[in-house]
Amino acid sequence: MSDARAHTVRLELSDEPGELLNALRPIAENGGNLLSIYHERGNLTPRGRIPVEVDLECAPERFPGIVEALRNAGINVIQAGEERYAEEVSVILVGPLIETDLSDTLRWFEECANVSVLDLSLSAPEDDRPSARLRLAAEAGGVSDALARVRELADEKGLLAIEPQLDRGVEA
Repeated sequence: MSDARAHTVRLELSDEPGELLNALRPIAENGGNLLSIYHERGNLTPRGRIPVEVDLECAPERFPGIVEALRNAGINVIQAGEERYAEEVSVILVGPLIETDLSDTLRWFEECANVSVLDLSLSAPEDDRPSARLRLAAEAGGVSDALARVRELADEKGLLAIEPQLDRGVEA
């Protein structure tokens, strides 16, 4: 796939067994290669469905066929286009993650227009403070803004945020 480009489709699925598989089948059958799937079962859209974000890659001329195949399969396609997120960054949050409602924290990120949670790993040992590693995707050039949002969330919820040092282009 030398001429493949990344694309994102946002879907709404009913909460029934096999619905995610039904949504992924038209992508594979029409030449799409899955990159990531964000599926949050506990969060419903205003229509009472589960939001799913699928990142895929394919040749540009195949993408319209993939979207059409999804719609023909009865999948509700909310948004389809080139991938918005071009950069990734990992951060660690330490503190009362469970007590401050982890799903609320994820929802907080979901509402950010320029940041998406790709992956979350949670550690909650009984004798120590819980921590979570979040792998975030940001729009091109948006990592600094994403980290500012992480700091804002950490301040609001009383969490410690451990973030990478970014190269600010300063010469020694």
